[in-house]
Amino acid sequence: MPDLDPALLTAEDMLAAYARQQLSPVDVLQAITERVARLNPGLNAFAVMNPAALQAAADSASRWRAGRPLGILDGVPCTVKDLVDLAGFPTRRGSRTTSPEPVPDDAPMVLGLKAAGAVILGKTTTTEFGWKSPGDCPLHGITRNPWNPAHTTGGSSSGAAAAAAAGFGPLHIGTDAGGSVRIPAAWCGLVGLKPTYGRIPQWPASAFASVAVAGPITRSVRDAALMFGAMARADLRDPFCLPDDPRDWLDGIEAGVSGLTVGVLNNPGFDAPVDADGIAAVERAAQLLADAGAYVEPADAGLPDTSAVFARVWGAALSRLVAGLPSQLAGLLDPGIREVAETLGGMTAIEFMDAEATRAAAGHAMARLHQRYDLVLCPTVPAGPPLADAPTTDPVRALWTEWAPWTFAFNLTRQPAISVPMGPRGDGLPNSVQIAAAQFRDDLVLRAARLIELAQPFGVADLD
Repeated sequence: MPDLDPALLTAEDMLAAYARQQLSPVDVLQAITERVARLNPGLNAFAVMNPAALQAAADSASRWRAGRPLGILDGVPCTVKDLVDLAGFPTRRGSRTTSPEPVPDDAPMVLGLKAAGAVILGKTTTTEFGWKSPGDCPLHGITRNPWNPAHTTGGSSSGAAAAAAAGFGPLHIGTDAGGSVRIPAAWCGLVGLKPTYGRIPQWPASAFASVAVAGPITRSVRDAALMFGAMARADLRDPFCLPDDPRDWLDGIEAGVSGLTVGVLNNPGFDAPVDADGIAAVERAAQLLADAGAYVEPADAGLPDTSAVFARVWGAALSRLVAGLPSQLAGLLDPGIREVAETLGGMTAIEFMDAEATRAAAGHAMARLHQRYDLVLCPTVPAGPPLADAPTTDPVRALWTEWAPWTFAFNLTRQPAISVPMGPRGDGLPNSVQIAAAQFRDDLVLRAARLIELAQPFGVADLD
């Protein structure tokens, strides 16, 4: 039996231990549920736990004893963000406006994980409808950062990141419309993959369907690739998903970056802020990539002002959300949602279509950039995580100054991007960098992130 606490094993190590009969899925689940009982009251990672998890783990243990695992994740614990449908549970979306009735069907990505044998622990907290980066919502309250509970995890995949950093299982579903996988991953010392748009099918569509994707939040790059393989299977319910590509995303992940070209992006279309810790992380990552044989140089994509474009996409989506609710329910929304809808939602059809044309121009500019560079390197976040109890003020300005200035451009362009830890910041909280590649080259961001992970290993939050 491995010496490490079973709850802190990677998914790969769990699977190896199951195959050798050193551990069973029940052993792992019991270790994780003990940690959840002990630590979750101070973190608030879960919206609801799954009472059927123990039976699922027992069924998996029987399959492993017979040498007949169901799939590539048999017996590995996983959580589902509460923007995503899990059959038999309500999808509350962090909101008091939503129905408490259970939904009948699994979302496509959940179906994929279950088909691979994953054990669903429960549903994790989210900001309301995934609208912002600070990790709180009206329905479930504040979710706190395991590295320092005085600080936020980030959002909107707040509970997924808290659960990953706290050792509540190795695999966690996040969603990302402007940075909601990568921002909490950065602030919690985790790997967060935003794949190419359409690679992971989604249904029902989110409030930000034109830019939103789902992706894994994990403690290791290899686990992210493993989970990605189970999630990224075509589903007819999503009319915009890519054709099925049942590749093993671990193939080639150890190939390194020798011979690849890397552009260090210092401007995502506007003067995006970043603090000294973030700059140092990018410089260190650039050196690691260069030392591994990549050709690294500064790059300018010639992007249009992505902050103005994303503000219109964000404002239109939240305005539509508010307009679709009866007035008595709209009053229950996070006041920040109503503020953004009122401030940004009053655009004309011409203004909205102009934003869509500019979004296409941003995608074109990045595609041209990737004719020269295989990878783009930049910060993930402008600074470290804010305080968890801080009120959300002036969200329109906070979007491009404090929350997502370095992440939302890659949602607009629909290309893959990953956040990977880069050691501690000056205050001891996690630091990070972000790596992007051209559309459909998810394999390249995984390769580069794995190289950085090996060269700059990062630990787990000490909660004991």
